[in-house]
Amino acid sequence: MSEPAPRWWWPVSVAVAGVLGCAVGGLVVVASQDDQVESFCPATEVARDVLPSVVTIAVTAPDGGGNGTGALVQAGGYILTNEHVISAAVDGGARMTVHYSDGTTSPATVVGADFTTDLAVIKADDGASGRPLLPAGDSDAVRVGQPVVALGAPLGLSNTVTAGIVSALGRYVPIPADTGRVAHLLDAIQTDASINPGNSGGPLVDCTGAQVGVNSAISTVPNAQGVGGGGSVGLGFAIPMSVAGPIADQLIENGRVAHPVLGLAARSLGDDPTQPATGLEVTAVVPGGPAEAAGLAVGDVITELDGQAADNTEQLVLLSLRHDAGDTVTIGYLRDGSDRTTDLTLAAPR
Repeated sequence: MSEPAPRWWWPVSVAVAGVLGCAVGGLVVVASQDDQVESFCPATEVARDVLPSVVTIAVTAPDGGGNGTGALVQAGGYILTNEHVISAAVDGGARMTVHYSDGTTSPATVVGADFTTDLAVIKADDGASGRPLLPAGDSDAVRVGQPVVALGAPLGLSNTVTAGIVSALGRYVPIPADTGRVAHLLDAIQTDASINPGNSGGPLVDCTGAQVGVNSAISTVPNAQGVGGGGSVGLGFAIPMSVAGPIADQLIENGRVAHPVLGLAARSLGDDPTQPATGLEVTAVVPGGPAEAAGLAVGDVITELDGQAADNTEQLVLLSLRHDAGDTVTIGYLRDGSDRTTDLTLAAPR
């Protein structure tokens, strides 16, 4: 079986520049000359130590199936993976089976999934008794140029190990779904370690065998019709454990993630050809919510969000993802032709 493909593939060309240009085009990666980066990673030892903690996840649904990868991260059989790997099982419409590196299997169930960050936790019914957990590494300590190893089941080929380096840090990668919604890979680690469909949800580890990321997306070269496809071209992206770890903890504890809210809805004026202005027009304000407390009202046009020009509603989602409840952000807006600013304190969802 192979992982369902098109959703998280991105063509590398003008198309990807158009989609990701504002996200990664201006990114500057600075590597200090003082950084001591290893030029060699003992992949043999890493594979030996890490593979027992890696599982292949097979999803079987009435209309088909697919596979992905996961890693044992907490005692009791808790496995961290991507939401898109197990999305067919979230509503109970599909069955999941985890395949361990020694060939044994166990049914599994969904513990919790978060579409917005493309992360999920499932639980092996057998509790993965006696199997080692994969230690979490310090993704904040990762440096450009250091070697890393990706482990997973590309195209259903379990126990596959590929090696490469960290190509860049801090990438933002939006992943559109067929439903029109968008998932967001925040501060992603870019790597040239070969990642293909089926690797999704698997670990990216450093040379000590500690997990620094969750392999989640690749970019691919477009065909003559401009449609991306095929396998790895050395542009893979992993969600750093600084993001994935806390999300996994919330999913295990609560079965869901409580992203903070702004308490408003808006539409982009840039999407309306009758509106020459750019900005986000507030279309709804939640009574008693943060936006109302900050003095925002329906009809206001948000022009600035936390120091950045506002022109895309996805910026509201990113603002929520990058902050905690209780954080305060500055919002610039227009009302009756006058420029105003206000401080909005994000709140936990009710």
